[in-house]
Amino acid sequence: MLAPQVGALLRVLAMTTVAMVSLATTSAVQAATFCDRGGEVSATEQDRQLQVVAVARRALEASGASAALVSRSGTDLSRFQLQYSHSGIALKDSRNSPWSVRQLYYACDESQAKLYDQGLAGFLLSAGRTEPIRLSIVLLPEREGARLAASALDNRRALALLSPRYSASAYAFSTRYQNCNQWVAELMGFAWAPRDEHAAAAAPVQSVLPVEGVPVEGDIPTRRQAQRWLKDLGYDPAPVVVPSHAVMFAAQFVPLIHSDDHPIDDLYAMRLRVSTPAALETFAHRLVPDAQRVEFCASGSTIIVRRGWTPLPADCRASGGDEVLPLAGAV
Repeated sequence: MLAPQVGALLRVLAMTTVAMVSLATTSAVQAATFCDRGGEVSATEQDRQLQVVAVARRALEASGASAALVSRSGTDLSRFQLQYSHSGIALKDSRNSPWSVRQLYYACDESQAKLYDQGLAGFLLSAGRTEPIRLSIVLLPEREGARLAASALDNRRALALLSPRYSASAYAFSTRYQNCNQWVAELMGFAWAPRDEHAAAAAPVQSVLPVEGVPVEGDIPTRRQAQRWLKDLGYDPAPVVVPSHAVMFAAQFVPLIHSDDHPIDDLYAMRLRVSTPAALETFAHRLVPDAQRVEFCASGSTIIVRRGWTPLPADCRASGGDEVLPLAGAV
């Protein structure tokens, strides 16, 4: 006979399967980007995406920033009120090429997560065909941008925060698994954690104050340490609300989904605290009020550019203050 707690957990897992499957779809698409190139988009669609990239690149180059949080659309997650699915850090001084995006991706052949540096064009094109085409960047002020860039470009630190155990539905405050956005969150937590003022004057990135009860190995962070800092800094991702009680027992056979890291109360409430692009942007805005958000959306024959923290609507309809640019070649 199953223990009462185990039986309750199994019942809740059955109820939350729909959410898990939908969230995992995003990961499957991201994995396919690197494991199966059979889903190429048409030349016309690629041209539309590249035009969005060109506009975004101009904004990055004109900003004077050294790092930016960048997010793109992917699989349709509108049932969860999510317009973006995947985030990374765009780095002006990337060793790959200027403004390449450092990100987590799942290596299918090796069944583990890895870090990947990808040009901005490849970052958006890897989403496949999406309608509308969405790209969002958060430009960081000099101090916070420099800290994040230094942490992201340091392979030792970036890899120290990487877990090989991937789960699309990873709980934001567990080290058991990790998804692509969670790696970004933990990097932000480490980069923006409080520093000892005297030590910071000589070595602003290396000298990190230890958190009581959290192991520190020199200047190399641990995931547990980064998550502790995230909590201390007020990171509180809005729950992904499960919209249905539908039962899909096949979920246990779907790869890249795990739920044993989530608190049982969250599973019962059908509210999963997962790191999403929206959660990362909210965190950056609260912690770095001077950060600037620019959103780009290509729909129909135009590219809408919105500056500010009010997201574009689902249909990307422009309003006063938005910049409207023509899409070359649009019918």
